[in-house]
Amino acid sequence: MRTARRMGIKTVAVYSEADRLSPHVRFADEAICIGPPPSNQSYLVMDNILEAARRTGADAIHPGYGFLSENAVFARRVAEAGLIFIGPSPESIEMMGSKLAAKEAAKRFNVPMVPGVEEAITDIDTARAIGRRVGYPVLIKASAGGGGKGMRVVEHEEDLAEQMERAVSEALSAFGDGSVFIEKYVTAPRHVEVQVLADGYGNAVYLFERECSIQRRHQKVVEEAPCVIVTPDIRRAMGEAAVRVARACRYTSAGTVEFLMDAERNFYFLEMNTRLQVEHPITELITGLDLVEWQIRIARGEALPFDQEDLSIRGHAIELRVCAEDPTNHFLPSTGVLTRYRPPHGPNIRVDDGYSEGMEVPIFYDPLLAKLIVYGQTRAEAIQRMREAIDRYEVEGVATTLPFGRFVMDHPAFIEGNFDTGFIQKYYTAEEVQRQEAAAAAVAARLALRLHLENKRRLVIPHPQPSKWSERYS
Repeated sequence: MRTARRMGIKTVAVYSEADRLSPHVRFADEAICIGPPPSNQSYLVMDNILEAARRTGADAIHPGYGFLSENAVFARRVAEAGLIFIGPSPESIEMMGSKLAAKEAAKRFNVPMVPGVEEAITDIDTARAIGRRVGYPVLIKASAGGGGKGMRVVEHEEDLAEQMERAVSEALSAFGDGSVFIEKYVTAPRHVEVQVLADGYGNAVYLFERECSIQRRHQKVVEEAPCVIVTPDIRRAMGEAAVRVARACRYTSAGTVEFLMDAERNFYFLEMNTRLQVEHPITELITGLDLVEWQIRIARGEALPFDQEDLSIRGHAIELRVCAEDPTNHFLPSTGVLTRYRPPHGPNIRVDDGYSEGMEVPIFYDPLLAKLIVYGQTRAEAIQRMREAIDRYEVEGVATTLPFGRFVMDHPAFIEGNFDTGFIQKYYTAEEVQRQEAAAAAVAARLALRLHLENKRRLVIPHPQPSKWSERYS
C-alpha cells in the first residue's frame, strides 16, 4: 500500500472482524470487512474478495504472500471478473504449485534436482520401496503446499509409516490434497533462494540470492542477502538456473526459486514460490528495486527496462521475523494484548508490521507480528545494526522471537557463516536465551541502582535556617 500510494494508486483493504483495527485497514483509502475471524469465512472466501473489488470499483487485486496468493483458481476468477491479478498467470501457478509438476518442468530445463524425486503417493508400501531405493534419511513433503506443512524427515524405515500418516493428514487438512512425494534428505543443507523478475515480453532477470537457513519447524525466522558462502560463479549458475525455471512455466511478475545447497556447495532445485516472499525487503535493500512496484508495473503491461548486466549487489541486509511465539517454550504461539509495542526507528532500519499498541494478537492466523529489516555496507555492520534494533524493540503482552534473534546475531556459527538448516537443533537451547535475558536484566538492575544512588547524592536538601523575617513578624 505504501508503494501504491507513492505510485499515485488508491488502495482498498479487505479485513476480517479480527483485523478491524489493523494498520493496513487504517492506511488504505477504503476498507471492506469480508467476514468473521476464521480465514475460511473471510480471507479464503473468493466471492467476498471479488465482491469487495466490485463494490469499490477496484481494477486490480494484489494477493500479498498468504492465503490465496498461490491459488490458481483465485487468479483465474480474478481475470474472469475483468480484474488484473498482480502476479503470474493461473497456468504458471498451477504448474509450480504442484511440486512434482514443477520438478518435472525444471528437469526439462537442466536444473539440478535432489536425488530420488518420485511421483505423488499416498500408499505406505510404495513409500517403503522408495525409501529403500534412495536410502535414509528421506524427506516426506506435501505435493500441494509449502510453509513446512505436511513435511517430515524420516531417519529410519520403522518410523516411515507413522510419519507418512501424519504428513498425509496434515497435507489434507492444510491444502485439501493428501498426496506427498519422497526424496533423499540432504543432510546439513542450506536453504538458498533466488529472486526472479519476468515481464510479459520474454525478459527475465535474477535479483540474486537470499540465505534462509535459520528455521524452526521448516519455517524461516532469519533471512539475509546475499548468502555469505555463495561465490560469484555459484551465484551466476544459481541465478541462471532460476531464470530457466521461470521460463519453464512462462512466468511473469516477481517469483522465487528455492534451492537446497549441500556441504560441497552443490545446489538442487526445491520449489518455486509464485508470489511475493515474506523476506522480499532484503532483496530490495541490496538491489535498490521495489519489488511491489515492479509487480504492479509488469501487471499493467510494462517491460523491464534493465537486463542482468545492469544489476549488482550493494551492501548486506538481514531480516528477522518477529513472531508472537515463545522461543523458551518450543516456539509455541503466544496470544494476548500488546500492552506495549514500540518498534525501533533509525537509519537503515525498516519495520514492516501488521500490529500496533493495544491490539490483540488472535489465534486465527500466522503469528507474524512484524518483519525487522536492517541494512549495512558490510555483513558485520548489518549484524551489529540488527543487534541494536532488537534491543530497542519494545513488546509487552506476548512472547516474541526477538530474544531468539539476538541469540542468532551473537552466535559464532552465524557470525562466521558456518551454519545450515539444523542451526536450532545444533546450537539453540531455551536455557541459553533465558540466561542471556537474566544477564541483561541484572545489568539493567545494576545500572538502575547506580543511577538511583547518583541522583540521590546529587539531591541535597538544604538545612533550614531561621528567617529574620519570620522573627520580625512572629
